[in-house]
Amino acid sequence: MAGEHFVLAHPFLAGTKVIPDAPPAPEFATEFLQKVGESSRGSNRVEVPFAQVAPAQHQVWSLETTDELRVPIGRSGATKLQYLAIGKGTRQHALVAGKTGSGKSTLFHVIITNLALWCSPEQVEFYLVDFKKGVEFKSYATHRLPHAKVVAIESDREFGLSVLQRLDEELKRRGELFRKLGVQDVAGYKRATAASQTATEPLPRTLLLIDEFQEFFVEDDRIAQSANLLLDRIVRQGRAFGIHCILGSQTLGGAYTLARTTIGQMVIRIALQTNEADAYLIMDENNAAPRLLTRPGEGIYNDMAGASEGNSPFQAVWISDVERDAQLERVRAVADQGNGKFATPIVFEGNAPADVRDNSLLQQVITKGAQRSGVALIWLGAPNSIKGPTEAVFQNRSGNNLLIVGQREEAVIAMLSASLIALAAQFSSKTPAEDARPTSETRAAKFILFESTAPGTSERAFVERVAQAIPQGVTVAKPGDVPEIFNSLVDDLQARSSDENASAVPTFLFLHGLQNLKKLKQDDEFAFSSSGDDGPSPSSQLQKLITEGPAHGIHVIATLDTFNNVNRFLGRKLLSEFEMRVLFQMSANDSSSLCDDPKASTLGLHRALFYNEQEGHLETFRPYALPDGGWLETAEKALRDRAT
Repeated sequence: MAGEHFVLAHPFLAGTKVIPDAPPAPEFATEFLQKVGESSRGSNRVEVPFAQVAPAQHQVWSLETTDELRVPIGRSGATKLQYLAIGKGTRQHALVAGKTGSGKSTLFHVIITNLALWCSPEQVEFYLVDFKKGVEFKSYATHRLPHAKVVAIESDREFGLSVLQRLDEELKRRGELFRKLGVQDVAGYKRATAASQTATEPLPRTLLLIDEFQEFFVEDDRIAQSANLLLDRIVRQGRAFGIHCILGSQTLGGAYTLARTTIGQMVIRIALQTNEADAYLIMDENNAAPRLLTRPGEGIYNDMAGASEGNSPFQAVWISDVERDAQLERVRAVADQGNGKFATPIVFEGNAPADVRDNSLLQQVITKGAQRSGVALIWLGAPNSIKGPTEAVFQNRSGNNLLIVGQREEAVIAMLSASLIALAAQFSSKTPAEDARPTSETRAAKFILFESTAPGTSERAFVERVAQAIPQGVTVAKPGDVPEIFNSLVDDLQARSSDENASAVPTFLFLHGLQNLKKLKQDDEFAFSSSGDDGPSPSSQLQKLITEGPAHGIHVIATLDTFNNVNRFLGRKLLSEFEMRVLFQMSANDSSSLCDDPKASTLGLHRALFYNEQEGHLETFRPYALPDGGWLETAEKALRDRAT
């Protein structure tokens, strides 16, 4: 070292100077090191492009599944593809296990997307249930995947059970079809129908995919027992009828899980990165190969019930969210170009409130009027099962009132708004003349709404906007109007009671926020009157309307915030006159007092219970979100068009 430069000591290089380059700028050095770090982290990642297994354009919907459902899912070695093959011999159902980050969800997406590309909806259909707290399957609902019958996003156990029940019904239906034709499997059915040359319904292979299926068994309750029974039946009998299960989980261990006898029937095992204990659980006791897997997407495919001689190492293909959406758009385009009509899948989105636009029955009533004679319906929300919307039915019988209890103000207003629109749609806007009795053609009705929210608030403005949308008109009353309106209602009730043959106009009394209508509190019945008026108190009039009104066509729909206020304003005797009740989340004791079940204590943000005491029926549902202005304007226009 000589000064600021190096001098080479070798005799042949004497006098030669070496001057090092100047160090890089700090910004460049930081950027360079970041790139090196990122490359280092990704060095263990192997991505096989989805294009290597996807069909060319002329191959879309070209695959037949009569004898077997077979689709490529990854690479096995340098030249071969790894196929998922279901439907032949004992290879009827599959188990997929892999810890967080192992690529299990990506593998599910590859299976679903590639099958949708290779097979038409007449060859394969999906029931997709996701128990994870995410939106893995949402894209299939967004793109209206024509193969999907059910798409459950952040599902809960009750809805998952209803999917199993639907498949069990399909199992029985296919059994009847096969018995009539004297066939034993899907291939025999297709041969028999082809030979008869008659128009028959297509019979696609049905694929049930459940991610984190062990959620069924986190509690030892009725749902777990029913799910265990139904899954076992589907696994044992599904083979003959073309119904197959692919169940995924991070672990197969734990106290509550699927019965080992059922797991034993699932011959196909796909193991991604797992710990040693799960490696033995998904394979057999002599096969711990999955514990040696080191990178995401790397897996072992085994179709010999986990025996080590059936191991087939493979690398699953990678499909990004963007590419998946592009491929689903491709499928949707093919479906739209064809002549076939594919039903919209049933979508359950557990992390969001229900959308009133999805209620086709309500839309039909708004445009065409009442669908059932002699009854009035309101729809409360979307069910937690595969069935129609949750509904409350009003008939002329004792106890036919509705009580809504909870502190979800926005959900309560949405429920009342949808109820008012639904009832208005079922009754004519033309009130018959006073000297004429209503007929089935007129079906007039009266609506009275006591609104106790503060004036000037957005909630109050929305309720008043809903009232304006109803052609029949809604009497929007304030707490100070209690004496006048209740006197009128009681007089009407007495007139109806004196003439049993009268066909009176149905009347619906909405009491929104009954806890704020102090004149209706039971204690007021015993208070001294300062005016010297000896007439009945409003609280006693309310009691009369609740107990005697429903039998004569006067129904009360009341909302209260807490069970304590239910006791203050109604008491146990009047509570029994509300045979229909809606419960939002509350304590277990309050829930048991209202519906003989502590279930409301476990409800989440977008859940409620509907209890029908008359029928002994308890149902979980998702209440509607507050309707937007566009929907309200459309409903108002339809109602006014019908009126004119």
